[in-house]
Amino acid sequence: MITEFEDYLRKIDDPSQQARVREVLTWVQTEFPQLKQRYAWNQPMFTDHGTFIIGFSVAKPHLAFAPEGPAMVKFADQIAANQYNPGKKFGRIKWTQPVDYDLLHQIIAFNIADKLACTTFWRK
Repeated sequence: MITEFEDYLRKIDDPSQQARVREVLTWVQTEFPQLKQRYAWNQPMFTDHGTFIIGFSVAKPHLAFAPEGPAMVKFADQIAANQYNPGKKFGRIKWTQPVDYDLLHQIIAFNIADKLACTTFWRK
C-alpha cells in the first residue's frame, strides 16, 4: 500500500522506528486514499492534484511531520498541547510520544481544503 516509500523505510535502522513510520504512512494513505505518494527531498510525502499536503522525516530523537507554515500556525495550540516541539513548518514527535492521529487528520484535511485551488507545489 505504501509502495513508493519501501526503499526509504528499509533505510530506517531501528525496527520499532521503522514500524512506527510505516504505521503513520499507511494510516495517511488509508484515511486519505485520494492522496498520491511521492518521495522527494529525502522524505516521503503526500500530494493532492500536484500540490504538497504533508511530508515526514526521521531523526534520531523523533519523527517529524511537515505540513507547511499555515497549518502549523492554525494548529499551534494542539501541536503545543501534544508537546510536539514545533518549528515554523514542521513538528517533531518524539519516539516515546503517542501519535495524535486526530490532530494529523485535522492538519491534512485543512491542507487539502486550503490548497484546493493551489496550482503550485508549495504555497506562495
